Amino acid sequence: MGINWTKTFAVAGAALGTAFVALNVIAKNKKSGSVYRNEPDQQNKMQGKKVVFVEDENDPINADGKCGHLEAIGESEHIPTVYERYIKRAFDVSLSFCGLVALSPVFAATALAIKLDDPGPVLFTQKRVGQDKQYFMLHKFRSMKMCTPHDVPTHMLDNPDQYLLKVGKVIRKLSIDELPQIWDIFIGNMSIIGPRPALWNQDYLTSERDRYGANDIKPGLTGLAQIKGRDELEIPEKARLDGVYTDALKGSSANGLLMDMKVFMGSVSSVLRSEGIVEGGTGQMAKEFKKAEKR
Repeated sequence: MGINWTKTFAVAGAALGTAFVALNVIAKNKKSGSVYRNEPDQQNKMQGKKVVFVEDENDPINADGKCGHLEAIGESEHIPTVYERYIKRAFDVSLSFCGLVALSPVFAATALAIKLDDPGPVLFTQKRVGQDKQYFMLHKFRSMKMCTPHDVPTHMLDNPDQYLLKVGKVIRKLSIDELPQIWDIFIGNMSIIGPRPALWNQDYLTSERDRYGANDIKPGLTGLAQIKGRDELEIPEKARLDGVYTDALKGSSANGLLMDMKVFMGSVSSVLRSEGIVEGGTGQMAKEFKKAEKR
């Protein structure tokens, strides 16, 4: 007896539909907590503000390696375009749902590998800067040991390799550690394409992005800066590229769609070639060049 494909597709469709509805219910319940809505002390006082970075040696050093703080100079006036609010969000929801389903075996295998390598939580969360500078909880697979400083970027760690798990290099090289952010996309805190979300204490990066309006849009799983150099870029150049992407998104729907397609295809190529991933992080290429000049 042959396979009844009509019945098979009907059952599969019903199962996917049920899963989609269930995930939507979970997402709505988790959304409030994911943006610290019930924790005022964890929220960003600069949310919705335009800011500048003021260097001050009396301030503690931040995650960008600078002493200073942010000061508000106005209010954000960004109004999302039709493409940004509806079309892009529709792509985000549908593709993130498909990703959660299709990549579930990868999620399971990665979780098992991490657990066997170093007992502890498989996932970890970090407070990141989202749209309009709203803080949200970003999720990642843990690629580093439990003893690693939590809110310190890789490039500020002394000898970051000492903290990497045995499987850490593999999942970072293939960007598998970023996959849990598919959930952050589904829930609505991120987009597939956009500026990579800054740590809550990367004030200099936040202010540089504000020069180009790049904090007005949702951060992304990948972005234009990711395919143009990633960890090798210095902060001003990274922010400038985020601004180029933002300008396209704020333009016509056609420009926004074309830019998203360009970044998406470029990201696939970058991951396959493992381009721009430098242990040591932001601006590492420039740092190595300066070291060479001194020799």
